[in-house]
Amino acid sequence: MAATGLTRSDWEAYADRLLDACRPYASASYARIALPGEASWSGADSDALEGFARSFLLAAIRIAGSRGQAEGLVDRYAGGLAAGSDPRHPDAWPRADGAIGQPVVEAASIAIGLHLTRPWLWDRLDEPTRGHLVDWFGAVVGRDIPDNNWVLFKSIVGEFLASVGGPHSPDEIVAGLRRIEDWHLGGGWYTDGDGRHIDHYNGWALHFYPHLWADLAAGGPRAALAEEVSERCRARLRAFLADYVHLIGGDGAPLHQGRSLIYRMASAAPLWMGALYEATPLPPGLTRRAANGILHSFMDRGVPDESGLLSLGWLHPHRGTVQRYSGPASPLWASKGFLGLLLSADHPVWTEPELPLPVEQGDMAHEIRPAGWLVQGTAADGIVRVHNHGSDGIRDSEVTDDPHYARLAYSTSVVPRTSGLPDNHVGVTLPDGVMTGRGRIHPLTSSSSWHEPAPEVHILSSVHVRGRFEVRVHRIRAPRGWIVTETGYNLSGAAAGSAESGRHWTAYVDRRGWSTAISPLHGWADAEAGVDLDDDCDALGGRSGVPFLRGVTSGGESVFVTCVVLSGEPLDPDAPLPVELDPDQFIS
Repeated sequence: MAATGLTRSDWEAYADRLLDACRPYASASYARIALPGEASWSGADSDALEGFARSFLLAAIRIAGSRGQAEGLVDRYAGGLAAGSDPRHPDAWPRADGAIGQPVVEAASIAIGLHLTRPWLWDRLDEPTRGHLVDWFGAVVGRDIPDNNWVLFKSIVGEFLASVGGPHSPDEIVAGLRRIEDWHLGGGWYTDGDGRHIDHYNGWALHFYPHLWADLAAGGPRAALAEEVSERCRARLRAFLADYVHLIGGDGAPLHQGRSLIYRMASAAPLWMGALYEATPLPPGLTRRAANGILHSFMDRGVPDESGLLSLGWLHPHRGTVQRYSGPASPLWASKGFLGLLLSADHPVWTEPELPLPVEQGDMAHEIRPAGWLVQGTAADGIVRVHNHGSDGIRDSEVTDDPHYARLAYSTSVVPRTSGLPDNHVGVTLPDGVMTGRGRIHPLTSSSSWHEPAPEVHILSSVHVRGRFEVRVHRIRAPRGWIVTETGYNLSGAAAGSAESGRHWTAYVDRRGWSTAISPLHGWADAEAGVDLDDDCDALGGRSGVPFLRGVTSGGESVFVTCVVLSGEPLDPDAPLPVELDPDQFIS
């Protein structure tokens, strides 16, 4: 895709559309915004608070970006702040010291919003309202929380309380900032909590909150620590963005991997953070192209819906993309992706021409070693693929494979199945007829890993990329005669296609000419090849096709070599593989 042409005014208009869509669902006081849809596990009261808090974060960005001139937003949200924080008001918000923990999350958004709009909101609120807000925020202090990015919510809320003379715990504030140091994998990449939970939370949480905390703490008793945190986090953000820009497709779409994908354009947040804090290696035109591309990729495909709301899904509602903690207003954390509006209209990111993305500049193979990812991009179709040998999303003793973490590969152009035969997977069928998942991933390099999905099964996998082709090598230890299944990418959506089979390839080709294909190179003697067809089993909906191979183990160590393709270019099922993909070079 060529330059999007989006301007700062386009971002403002999109933000205003999201904010205006909330108005019909707001209470008279504007303290609660109860959007339509299935409630989260926290319940309707919490969901209505979430509607206020997450839309307020977007409103705060608009207010601050316009120097207080955003039409009607100051008065609208001032009323909501007064009513929601007043324990006697019918619209009073649930508190963080109650039965549910979600108010901790929403308190952080409200605190950031008040910080960004301090001259236009906090400084003009009456004393009773300020007192009620301090008391409501104070319920966060001392609250037990999950040991993941939530630790930063307490740091943010505590530091805001400190900045307004409220009760807070200095130890708790600092503890959150120290805890994320345990999760830094190197190069600006984090896991969200212990384990290997590597996804968009890197950009919209673990790089997001420390910078804002440092802003809050500057000039206070933790000013020296704020300077230290700012310097460290700016260096990490620079390193992260040098990798992150490779994860954006030629059509602007972000990588479809990990949890909370309903936040959508929040994936632009780290790009804007880099510009805001002068912590980016990207020239302004590339920052603009990358962020504009993300927004455009959703605008171009009908997001938000006709009512202006962001659905619980990706392009449209899809339960398989949604976590149980998400409610109807959760997608409004897309607000984080609008941080660019804090930059003035004459900032270089808004005035310099858009520059091409890495995938638009030529085919690429980019290693992200801390994440255990190999990024493969092809300029002809703009597809970015990420070969996953490092992120499994497993917490504690959890064994269920999450389709948004467990796959061998992800892409900006297709989405994983959330039911049926898994795409981008290699598994062994056990005697009880159940095919193994992937389980805990043990990374070796950015392109190789091993896992033991069952007591008698050990799989060592690696991938090698050439243009649009990827060669996968699996060394599998399992009893003789057990069935091995490998699958390619899932191709789905409105342009339903058909299965095709030739001398070398088994493929599913849609009406656009896009194809997903698989070819046996070694170890698949007498293998069954086919395409698994399903309907409405992923975030894009419609007919879904996944090519597969099924072979058998030889006992001891069996080696299976496969060539897989996801391409926006035509693929002839009878076309031979390029000679440089001779399997012998990958087996040794």
